[in-house]
Amino acid sequence: MTKLRTIFVCNKCGAESARWSGKCLSCGEWNTMKEFQNVKSKISNLKSGTATPQKINTISLKNQERIKTGIFEFDRTVGRGIVPGSLVLLAGDPGIGKSTLLLQIAASVPGTLYISGEESAFQIKMRAERLGIKSNFLILDEVDIENIIAISQKEKPALLIIDSIQTMYDPESETSSGSITQVKASALKLQQFAKTSNIPVIMIGHITKSGAVAGPKTLEHLVDTVLYFEGDKYHGQRILRATKNRFGSTFESGVFEMTNKGLREVKNPAAIFIDNESPKAPGSATTVTIEGSRPFLFEVQALCPISSFGYAKRTALGIDLSRVQLLSAVVTEHTKINLQNRDIYVNLVGGVRVREPAIDLAIAAALISAVRKCALPKESVFMGEVGLTGEIREISLIEKRIIEAKRQGYTKIYIPRTREIYKGNGLKIVQLFNLKELEKIIIGH
Repeated sequence: MTKLRTIFVCNKCGAESARWSGKCLSCGEWNTMKEFQNVKSKISNLKSGTATPQKINTISLKNQERIKTGIFEFDRTVGRGIVPGSLVLLAGDPGIGKSTLLLQIAASVPGTLYISGEESAFQIKMRAERLGIKSNFLILDEVDIENIIAISQKEKPALLIIDSIQTMYDPESETSSGSITQVKASALKLQQFAKTSNIPVIMIGHITKSGAVAGPKTLEHLVDTVLYFEGDKYHGQRILRATKNRFGSTFESGVFEMTNKGLREVKNPAAIFIDNESPKAPGSATTVTIEGSRPFLFEVQALCPISSFGYAKRTALGIDLSRVQLLSAVVTEHTKINLQNRDIYVNLVGGVRVREPAIDLAIAAALISAVRKCALPKESVFMGEVGLTGEIREISLIEKRIIEAKRQGYTKIYIPRTREIYKGNGLKIVQLFNLKELEKIIIGH
């Protein structure tokens, strides 16, 4: 007879306790501890005590080649392909294209088993026909994690896709689907299955309003790779980033474009976020950022009208708002431009987010240009980090950025003062020491 053990689980953070308390000792929330009868899990297929240590030099990597999905941008992001037996978590906003991407991967990898807890097999078939997918991969609409693992052990797929982990249900846990306890229990069983069967698993994960993966933080620790699919669903561009990768770099990224036939890989991602045809307007500046190992060109736009209220408003899209507030204070302090009585709106065109400080100089140039009502030269690019004292600091991979800017037709490059200067035919490299020099150049233009 199985012995039941009473435990108390926080429905906010998933922390467990042997006794009830009004306040969760882990997350600090009140009245979140719920009573459950815990049954010892039967997920372990490993024979306890029979495993023996191995010398690392004796472990063979034969027949452990990465699985190529045929989607180069995805393979680049996860590290040249999916590692056998790995657990991958794909997260992103609703409607961003997570299921579409995995449906295209399922069609590209022979022997894939696609598990859907959100759509029926008939609905997936309709979506596949809309995308023009003809591959004959396996589909199963199931939420019971025990049944899913049993069927997967029988079918032995080359790749197992779970859409999504928040819809999975573990009958051994008495909580409802989507709860922290259920997500954790289902992910643990999938991890055990992946490691013992050597079958890779890709899970879709929902995200919260704050942008974090819904469920326990343990979920991100359990998996081998965490991918975020980013972009504005009202724009076509999508960027796939890795925030954790045990088998590759977290600096790589993949670029896609959403079309009526699904996601399309972008062959020239450096220039998809800029418009070279339209004339430059005041408040617009171009910069070069590095995503992974590749440079991208972005257009930063700024609008600085005089505030109609008692306090100035600050809004930023695609850029950290605190960064914009900091730069506006630096511009006010170290130039002749006063932004204290002006509303500031800064937008990164394309609907994506950039966190690199190398765009500081472009933001400052856009702010000065917007206030002075003078357009920056169309062929100019601004890149550099701005310090609190108004100095423009060096950035990494500056030569790589300059080469890409030249390749896209830009001839006037504004950069920080540096010892090493890239010299190219037809290029004008302007070195700036501080924001005062930048202001003089923009006013004098």
